[in-house]
Amino acid sequence: MAGPTTAQRGAGQQTDDQARPPSPTGRRRPSRRLLLVIAVAALLLASGVVWALYGSSWFRVEQVRTTGVDVLTPAEVESAAAVPIGAPLVSVDTDAMAARLRQKLPRIDSVDVVRSWPHEIGLKVTERQPVLLVKKGAKFIEVDAKGVRFATVDKAPGRVPLLELTPAQSASLRRFGSGRLVREAVRVAGGLPRAVAKDTQVVRVTSYDSISLQLTGGRAVVWGSSEEGAVKARVLTALMKAAPKAGHFDVSAPTAPAASGS
Repeated sequence: MAGPTTAQRGAGQQTDDQARPPSPTGRRRPSRRLLLVIAVAALLLASGVVWALYGSSWFRVEQVRTTGVDVLTPAEVESAAAVPIGAPLVSVDTDAMAARLRQKLPRIDSVDVVRSWPHEIGLKVTERQPVLLVKKGAKFIEVDAKGVRFATVDKAPGRVPLLELTPAQSASLRRFGSGRLVREAVRVAGGLPRAVAKDTQVVRVTSYDSISLQLTGGRAVVWGSSEEGAVKARVLTALMKAAPKAGHFDVSAPTAPAASGS
């Protein structure tokens, strides 16, 4: 029997070509063997990375570096942080460590816990700064600009005024409470002009709208409430320049300030 003619073979080839779907790009698709090789290589690479991060000794915690401390010591911070020396660096829970530091050391206002590859944990600390002191027996409680009472110290830090909170049993005290009055005093102390702040010895609060300052040299300032603090600060600065020998200043109504005494 005679075999297929050339025309028949060509027709059969065309039929096969039409039955095979063309590649969208016009190129031959990768073979299954090549895809398998690529998948195995990717798996091996991922496994190697995981081993390097968790199983090897290349990226483990070996040291801790603490910066930003002033009153606190690096040893205090690092002890509270409880950094897991020898643990894989990637496994350190930095958020939990930061929360633990703020809880154990109230003097810390904020802290950044950072990984410094390949072997270090960095603790970047920002301490709270006292703007007022509350006397308690022979000790002093430090209060920061947010009204947080964060530490008790034996010796008053320099140039931090003492808070005298002596509210009468008035409607103001019942309405605002002593905590709110402390925060109002903090607002006043935090907004004082620098030249006035360094000379302020006492911030005295008797009610929400009756806050006064005792300065060095026996001088006194009637501030009123904490409202319009920036305006009162500017007015007080101008008033002190205009009447440098005055001993009493009143900026409770900043549109009508007064200075008297010598």
